[in-house]
Amino acid sequence: MDLQAAAIALPAVGWAVHSGFLARRLATARRDPLTGLHTRAGWTARAERLITRTPNALVLLLDLDDFKAINDTHGHAAGDVVLTATAARLSAWCDRDGIATRLGGDEFTAIVTHPDRTTGLAALTAALRRPVPYRGCLLPVSASVGSCRIADLPVATLTDALAAADAAMYAAKGHRRRTTHL
Repeated sequence: MDLQAAAIALPAVGWAVHSGFLARRLATARRDPLTGLHTRAGWTARAERLITRTPNALVLLLDLDDFKAINDTHGHAAGDVVLTATAARLSAWCDRDGIATRLGGDEFTAIVTHPDRTTGLAALTAALRRPVPYRGCLLPVSASVGSCRIADLPVATLTDALAAADAAMYAAKGHRRRTTHL
């Protein structure tokens, strides 16, 4: 390779390396560092695209019940273990047909494009209720889950789906049943 060709190629190589570095940083910024799930920003864009493509999609919103008590009793490290376990259980339930995210704190959401391919909401609730091992003890965990089928909305928007799932989640909490509501 002659000197002139190297001089031309060098900036292109530099830009390629820089672009790869920026792409990795952006991907990292769109992931929750504790759970590895998408953050709200990364999830929202993908969820909105999925809603337009799959009218049978299901949007979930879930909140861990009495999570503060875990942190207060066992410490924040225990709370982190519970959050990580919840993220793993939600991701496993979504499998390849959905995307899960941690909105913040103890709130999670997901969109599943083919709900019929999942094990069902009852199975998700049961998985979320399984105690989480931590330092030789089992931490009790439960969650209230609300859901909304996109097809049930007059206008298919992510905002309306999340609002409906939120209302269903609070209905579950209001009944003092740690369960799932549609």
